[in-house]
Amino acid sequence: MPHAAPHWITFANEKGGTGKSTTAVHVAIALAYKGAKIVGFDLDHRQRTLNRYIENRAETSHRRLINLPTIDCYTVPPIPEEEFGDLVQKHAADADFILIDTPGRDDPLARFAATHADTLVTPMNDSFVDFDLIGQVEGESFKVRKLSFYAELIWEARIKRSRKAIEENRPEMDWVVVRNRTGHTEARNRTRIEDALKEMSKRVGFRVSHGLSERVIYRELFPSGLTLLDKGHLGDLGTSHLVARQELRQLMQALRLPEPQKVELPLEEVHA
Repeated sequence: MPHAAPHWITFANEKGGTGKSTTAVHVAIALAYKGAKIVGFDLDHRQRTLNRYIENRAETSHRRLINLPTIDCYTVPPIPEEEFGDLVQKHAADADFILIDTPGRDDPLARFAATHADTLVTPMNDSFVDFDLIGQVEGESFKVRKLSFYAELIWEARIKRSRKAIEENRPEMDWVVVRNRTGHTEARNRTRIEDALKEMSKRVGFRVSHGLSERVIYRELFPSGLTLLDKGHLGDLGTSHLVARQELRQLMQALRLPEPQKVELPLEEVHA
């Protein structure tokens, strides 16, 4: 039986500091725990946050002599789109998921990865500074005034994709805007952002999901490459850790990613 085409997940936002890499890593490891084969491509060849996280995870696994579900990951230098397509085909033809982390800036490969995604995840901090990536609002009423260049780019890509979806046997693009750091936003401003997102979602067809709050635990986990799912290897967990893990589970449900046709590994423990 031929292997189905990998499901392409792109984490993209042209602004930095929105939690793209943190979200991407936790989604990737959550899928790995389900027994899926994931191949990641880090398009930020300078920061290499996704790739460094996976390298740290491999080092921890080797040092502690434990088996941690993980992914294959490659850093991609600036190359033509055709070469990137060849690279994806070479390394991920038999994968269940292709996962791409893009830099927090305008980048040709990032645009290519965003417009070719099956699931496009756009993390944003809950502020109008980040909302400006999607659309501009009036200064007094906070009503949406116009789409941003980025939103228009994705809108056009989704239209082209929907025309080819049937003939190429691929799903239509699912665009999910993930609201990170909602707890840091003043209540009235949070409501204004929520109203603006609802208006924009009707115009361009994205879905909105709550994401990950700003918690120290995410920054602390980076050197070890561990995630909130690695129960049994994180030490004593406080209430904030448990709440953060529940946020991740809710995000995974909201993304509605296809289930890999493999035996699921238990999320409750990692076997040594």
